[in-house]
Amino acid sequence: MKKIILPLLLIISTIIGCGISEDAEIKPRKYVVGLDDEFAPMGFRNEKGEIVGCDIDLAKETAKRMGVEFEFRPIIWDKKEAELNSGRIDIIWNGLDITPERQTYILYSKPYMDNRLILLVKKGRGLNIKSMQDLKGKVVATQAGSNAENCVERNDAMRTSFTNFVTYPTFSKAFKALSEERIDVLIIDEIAGRYEISKRDELELIDITIGDVSKFGIGFRLGDVELRDKVQEAFDEVIADGTAKKISEKWFQADLIK
Repeated sequence: MKKIILPLLLIISTIIGCGISEDAEIKPRKYVVGLDDEFAPMGFRNEKGEIVGCDIDLAKETAKRMGVEFEFRPIIWDKKEAELNSGRIDIIWNGLDITPERQTYILYSKPYMDNRLILLVKKGRGLNIKSMQDLKGKVVATQAGSNAENCVERNDAMRTSFTNFVTYPTFSKAFKALSEERIDVLIIDEIAGRYEISKRDELELIDITIGDVSKFGIGFRLGDVELRDKVQEAFDEVIADGTAKKISEKWFQADLIK
């Protein structure tokens, strides 16, 4: 009896062992992508609560080419450095401007989309803003940790001309403040601003460029050169075969990909 049982146990162990080995081989590696889930149309939640957007589609297609899984995790935008360095996220892919300040703690991909800062106001306020000088005496706001905040903080003359400069943790809170006339002007990325006014009749865009034209890039920890290069290689394929163009046209009705 012992002679029969022993071979059977060995066979069962071999089958189970093989099954575990195969599962381990086919299971894709997972990377966590941090984003502000209220930054439409780059990354935001739809009416079903699903995280969607232009950058989400680009990231998913890139992950497919890499043979890995991307998990999308909402973060507090002005805590992105801590989120990266703690390892809670591996990548930032969410309309992330490339700036000198951020390059001290973020390793970037090549830029893939241009961006600039513009102004949003509530219709009918009669603010008569035609230039940056007309922001004098106004209550101006933006999102905390955004490129817009950095731009204002670098320009002492502009900032001190405001009656007040307010930052909000999310743009949705800033839009609410603008609608309720608790602020006069909102500085925002053009891509997000144009999308928002297409959804909100009470807002209008003031076509004034604030600061320099910037570029969007994908962000990584400074030491993650290998991961950056693998993502870049796959993303280059997404651009080269026209898939990125189709994704851009889906969200913007135009090809904005560089």
